[in-house]
Order: sequence, then C-alpha cells, then structure tokens
Amino acid sequence: MREFFKYVFATVVGIIISTLLIAIFFVVLVVAMVSAVDSDKTVDVASNSVLYLNLDQSIKERTPNKTFDNLPVIGSRAGKSIGFNDLIRALKRAKTDDNIKCVYLNVSSPAAGKATLKEVRDALIDFKTSKKKIIAYSEVYTQDAYYLASVADKVYLNPQGALEFKGYSSQLTFFKGAMEKLGVEAQIIRVGNFKSAVEPFTNDKMSDYNRQQVTAYLGGLYNTFLEGISKSRNIPKDSLYMMANTYKIQLPQDALKYKMIDGLKYKDEVLDELKTLSGTGKKESLSTITINDYANNQKDDNSESSNKIAVIYANGDITGGEGSDESIGSERISRAIRKARLDDKIKAIVLRVNSGGGSALASDVIWREIILSKKVKPVIASFGDVAASGGYYIACAADSIFVQPNTITGSIGVFGIIPNFQNLLTNKLGITFDGVKTGQYADIMSVTRPLTPGERLIIQTDVNHVYDSFITRVADGRKKSKAYIDSIGGGHVWVGTDAVKIGLADRIGSFNDAIVAAGKKAQLKDYKIVEYPQKTDPLKSFLSDAGDNVKTYYAQKEFGENFFLYQQLKKVVVQAGVQARMPYQINVQ
Repeated sequence: MREFFKYVFATVVGIIISTLLIAIFFVVLVVAMVSAVDSDKTVDVASNSVLYLNLDQSIKERTPNKTFDNLPVIGSRAGKSIGFNDLIRALKRAKTDDNIKCVYLNVSSPAAGKATLKEVRDALIDFKTSKKKIIAYSEVYTQDAYYLASVADKVYLNPQGALEFKGYSSQLTFFKGAMEKLGVEAQIIRVGNFKSAVEPFTNDKMSDYNRQQVTAYLGGLYNTFLEGISKSRNIPKDSLYMMANTYKIQLPQDALKYKMIDGLKYKDEVLDELKTLSGTGKKESLSTITINDYANNQKDDNSESSNKIAVIYANGDITGGEGSDESIGSERISRAIRKARLDDKIKAIVLRVNSGGGSALASDVIWREIILSKKVKPVIASFGDVAASGGYYIACAADSIFVQPNTITGSIGVFGIIPNFQNLLTNKLGITFDGVKTGQYADIMSVTRPLTPGERLIIQTDVNHVYDSFITRVADGRKKSKAYIDSIGGGHVWVGTDAVKIGLADRIGSFNDAIVAAGKKAQLKDYKIVEYPQKTDPLKSFLSDAGDNVKTYYAQKEFGENFFLYQQLKKVVVQAGVQARMPYQINVQ
C-alpha cells in the first residue's frame, strides 16, 4: 500500500508540474501573439499632430524585436529602444507629412554612442529645412542630451533643473591589484605598443602610449561636440570651451545668461507653446505621436525598383558561429554577405560596422566574403560609434569607407591572454595537478602553470603571424605599403577625422551618405534598400536566451552601475584564440 501511495503521489506531482509548464508556455505564446499583432499595427496620425521625440531610450543600430519585453525577468534587459536608421527615416518622412506640425524633443540622458548621436543630430538639422519647428525641453540635460537639444529652434530648461556642461573625461578600470590578491597571473602576448587591451590586467595605471592616444581621440570627440553646439547656438567655440573649463554653468540661470538655452519654463508652459505651433486650441488636447509609433508606421522601403542595395549590419563583438543581433557571428554575417553577393538584383552592398572587434579568425572569415563581393559589385563601408581592430579588419577591403568625425577606429593590432591560476589553486586553495603527455607541447595552453619560454615563443609567433596578415589586408585594401600601415597600426586608436587624414578612411559622411555613394558607384538612378541579416526570430531568441536573461537580470540588480565591470571580466574568460579587439570599452563622460 505504501508503494501504491508513493507512485500515486509522484504521478500527481508530475501532473501538477506538467500543467504549470504548459500554462507558462501558453502564456508565452499568448504574449507573443498579442505583441506580434501590436508591433505590426499602425497608429493613425491626426491632423495638427506633434511628433514626440523621446530620446531617453536606447538608440541602437536596428530596432529590435520586442515581442517578449513584457514578461518579467525573462524579458528584455532594457527598456524602450529604437534603431537609429528607423528614427532617421521617420524624421525624413515627417518633413513632408502635413499632419506633423512640429517636433517636441524630450531628452535627458540618451543611451547611444557619440557617432550615433551625430547621425540623429544631423537628421534633426535636416528636418528643420522643412521650416517646421523643434522645441526641446528637459528637467535635466546631460552633455549628450544637450548636444542633441542644441539643434532645436527653442531650448527650454526647467527653472529648477540642471544643464551639465563640464568637458569630457575618460576613466579606465585596472584589475592588476585584484588579480594579484587572487593569485592570478595574466600572461600577455601582443603586437603593438598602443594595443592596450591587456593593460587593465598588467598595469595599475595607463601607459604613456595609451595616455597619448586617449588624449588625442578624447580631444577629437570633444572638438566635434563643441563645434556642433557652437554652430547651432551661435556661440564661439572658444567661449564654450571657457565655460566648460571654468564650470560656468552651475545654475539654470547660468545657462540662460550664457545663451545656452532660450528660456526657463515648466512643462505646462512648453505644452502651451506646442499647442500654438500645432494650431491646437488652448482648451483642446494636444495630438501627439511618439517617434517609436511613427517609425513603426512605415518600416519597409516602398520603392518599386527592381534594383537593390543590401545593407548588412555588423554590430557587436566578433565571434565564431552564428552570433546574434547584438554580436557578429562569422557564420551569420558571412552568409548574409554571400547571399547579397549571389543575388543579381542586389547591385551594391553597404557594410554597416559598429564593433570593437573580437576573434581574429572570425574577422578574417568575414573579410574573405567582402573580398569576393568586391569583385562583382561595389562594397561601401559605413562606420558607426566604433569600428576598430576586428571591426576595422572586416571592412578594410571595401571600395570606400565612410566615418563620422567622432567615430573611433583603427586599433590595428592583436593580442592573446593566457591566465595562470597556479598560485590561486595551489598556494591559496591547496589544489595540485599532475599528469602525463605524449609531447613537449601537448598542454601548451594549460592555465594551471606558467608558460615555458618555448611555449611563449610559439604563441608570440602565432600573434606576429596574425598581425602580419592584418596589416597586409589593410595595406591591400587601402592601397598603402605594409610599412606605412604598421607605422599607424600597432594598436593605435584614431578618431574619424584623423582616420581620414592618415588614409584609414575615405570620407566624413553619414550612413545615408554611404548608401548614396553605393548607388552612385553602381550607377543606379533608383533602388530599394534591403537589410541583412534577418533579425533573430523572437520566439527562437526567447527559447534560447531565457536562462541567460534571468541570470543577467539578477546580475544587473546586484552589481548596479558596476555591471559593466562584470561584463568585461566575463569577456576575458570566454575569449578564445588570438584577439583583434579594441583596447578597452570607451566610456566618455
């Protein structure tokens, strides 16, 4: 009888668990279907509407599929987001949309890189040629927020708010002290004095080489920032520099005094002004449409031309395998390039790169597809916030390279890190190792002991070979000598304006400029834009990433603002093979 009840109990528990799992799966499917319907629906634009441009959201390369965002914990790790390409297309369409009377720009702290911000800012400037007004308002403007808001016809700040204007700084994090306390040694093999990706694990401060290049590109980024604001606000650049250097903008009244803004207003006063601009009565409700909904109304290129230009997005760390929408998998991206190359209706390719690099081998796989494509149709590269190291490698063979003045690029160099955990495991934890091997180098990549001189020589030879291949690829693509590329390589990071001067890029230009150039080189009068690779299927992504999303969710809760440090250390652990990667994650404040 006891066995009978035991089996009955087990059966009941199994049924309950199965029912719960089926219920959860059913909820997921319902959310997916509802979200899919919601994402496809269009929003009517009423007459006399205000386009609400909320830029306190993540501005990505492409608008992601957001099907499961409403699921707690398992859903997306971020809030609202929009692809800069969709945002720019929406602003262009709003120029000629009679229902859109003006733009209300609300931004406090945009989540985007410097070059992406310039793309959006230039699109706002272009919108103003329609003679429609842009009104900017915020309670707080960070420097990036003000850079965007400064293009507006009127810039307003809350009377009790704040405007940040202090100049740029860049701080690096070094792990050497922590690793020494843990008893972990980072064994470094690299080429290039400027290839400072390894410095956080070997130094406790910046090397002279690294300080030199950071000073140079930080100055380049700051110059672009000041020039943009100077032109929009009609304030001399030297005056702006002085105001930031002496911290003149401390109170809202200071911002008004120095003509950084046009007025101190509360939101209700701004809304009244928007009613006047849109022809809305004071007692009537303001008709608005968000930039996200407006962009969603028309995602596809409606051109009827049979000619196509393929835009291939290469965004994130470069790895082997499939990758994702947020990483560059060599298989997925090379397959997309190959598909565009073999399609006779596609007359040109634009490779959009936003990557600090990664696996040197994976980069070479993608480079090969660019070489093959270049033989049969034009290939133009457009660089976003960063296209450095492996990110530069995959694009160096393009017919032409477009950068923004504040794009971070170059970093032509390679490195390898082989950790040695012997001190941690043996001296601190009492764990020892012993074994046998069939050859002297059978355990060459062991992490339980230091490298021998012979092993170090072998790995250094491998790194040197990869670097030689790298500068050879660049020299061939840029039509320069290897000696010259070596002289500007060595891991050196350059800002976009300098990259054009030294020949690593061809032109300062936007993403759209690159597309236009591709059409011109292919001798096309009209064309349709198609985008590759296809975005990851939401359900497939959910099923494969749900566990990772849960872990990431709780890690972010635990680490808070220091979550990026955890991410950096995690990257070091999972890196495999020789790396062509940016020296560090750039965080300019």
